[in-house]
Amino acid sequence: MVETDSTNSQAKLLAGDKEITVVSAEFQTKGRGQIGNTWESESGQNLLFSIYLHPNCVLASEQFILSQAISLAIQQTLADVLDVDVKIKWPNDIYWRDKKICGILIENMLTGKKIETTTIGVGLNVNQTVFKSNAPNPVSMKQIRGHDFDRKSILEMIVICFYKYLNLIKQSNKEPIVSCYFEQLFRRDGFYPYRDENGEFNARIMNVEPLGHLILLDEQGEKRKYAFKEVEYLINKK
Repeated sequence: MVETDSTNSQAKLLAGDKEITVVSAEFQTKGRGQIGNTWESESGQNLLFSIYLHPNCVLASEQFILSQAISLAIQQTLADVLDVDVKIKWPNDIYWRDKKICGILIENMLTGKKIETTTIGVGLNVNQTVFKSNAPNPVSMKQIRGHDFDRKSILEMIVICFYKYLNLIKQSNKEPIVSCYFEQLFRRDGFYPYRDENGEFNARIMNVEPLGHLILLDEQGEKRKYAFKEVEYLINKK
């Protein structure tokens, strides 16, 4: 697809009864990030795609496992291709050093206690080298390695890896996903600065709960529990 308003929207339209549908585009006119943010992408330079699926085996109370699975699929693909240390910034941004290379937007439709459909939208910076928006610390694969990458092959690798994790989920074998996700978390080791509604503090990551809550331990020994957008990583803008 050359241009679309949003690959998430198109994936929903094209899916039908298929178990999994993947839609990619050269450019999005209304590409979205988390909580209404936009995603900057130069036409024909990056990967903009959505995965639409019917994860009937996943309970609503376990929906964060899908976020962990796609995060790991992208993190591991990039780490292999780039041969650098790539990490997952909770809940599902992908970072190289202190720079964001990929954003993920997940939309679940629930029916009772189960997930009826999941739409996973991904924006991955591949060959773009100039970023004009005020998005903090963007970086691309080309900026890291100094050459262009074949976007189609990168997409295929990500989808194959995601299928691998999806099969584990179908087999009710979620522990490898959970443990690997925790191991690959950005700033997992040591104390780092954060900010919540009460101000700034230093803490280290203790755990990520099945519902996706982040558990931090501050320097005073107090445990702090956060849902998405309730706490901010403090990262120097470069």
